[in-house]
Amino acid sequence: MTQTVIEVSGLKKQYRSAVGRSRITALDGIDFTVREGELFGLLGPNGAGKTTAVKILLDLTRPTAGEARINGLPAGNPESRRRVGYLPEGHKIPGYLTARQALGIFGKMSGLDDVTIKRRSLELLEKLRIAQWIDVRVKKYSKGMTQRLGLAIALLHSPHVLLLDEPTDGVDPVGRREIRDILQAEAAANGTAVLLNSHLLSEIELTCNHVAVLRNGKVAAAGSIEELTRRAAKYKMVPAAPVDDALVASFRESGAGVERVNGHMLLTVDDVTHLNALVDKLRAGGGLLTELSPVRSTLEDVFVDLVRAVDPGAQQSEGARL
Repeated sequence: MTQTVIEVSGLKKQYRSAVGRSRITALDGIDFTVREGELFGLLGPNGAGKTTAVKILLDLTRPTAGEARINGLPAGNPESRRRVGYLPEGHKIPGYLTARQALGIFGKMSGLDDVTIKRRSLELLEKLRIAQWIDVRVKKYSKGMTQRLGLAIALLHSPHVLLLDEPTDGVDPVGRREIRDILQAEAAANGTAVLLNSHLLSEIELTCNHVAVLRNGKVAAAGSIEELTRRAAKYKMVPAAPVDDALVASFRESGAGVERVNGHMLLTVDDVTHLNALVDKLRAGGGLLTELSPVRSTLEDVFVDLVRAVDPGAQQSEGARL
């Protein structure tokens, strides 16, 4: 059984307002876990609390209440971060350094010896397709190349946990796929737990196993991509013969919602029993079925619906959140 690597429980964070004695709530009692080998997406609009949660995991800020643990240790314990790799959004590597020099510095900071640093540097830069730039100063790198180097630095010491903030920002579509493949390979082969923040919802959908959506400092929804995007009550039905008015009317009489789309039907049903009754009705009339499949939302659809939903317990606007 896989172990829980990141555990966040009842996490709250309040900041004192710069004006008066009021407090701004960045996190309002969130809970989530990330297990080894899992790629977990933390989503939310600007100001939802994503960055605050990561800062607490890195002990860059302390929670007002609740607990955050990495590898079984409190986030405030330096030992909890020994095998954590971190790629912040908009990270800066001194432009006068080469990739070899930058990796050497960060490798030493992580306690690696020269042989390991050299081996891992070449291995990662080859995977990220910038090995030929190893002795070129970083100031000559494009934004996408800088992102690739930042990921190499985060992976250099073979971390057990990866905290990534917009890792594919500025990377071309081919590069995004390569980075996605690398992260999935790290999770599968080494059991690395990956916590990923990104505004590119299509990337999250393709990369992650599970997600949590933050809104107003709270978890608005959490679960697997499949669970969040599945519309269990809506199905695509494609009969072998063209859809006629009589069939549509028959289905509607049975209580189903029916929408014609390009020669097939989108059915809204009460449950699986209702769906099977419609299939039986089609076959009883001599009809044949060529396709029946559940209709899924995209993660973007789910995200937008959740963010737009009114939270009656919210005391502050999203714009006031951190």
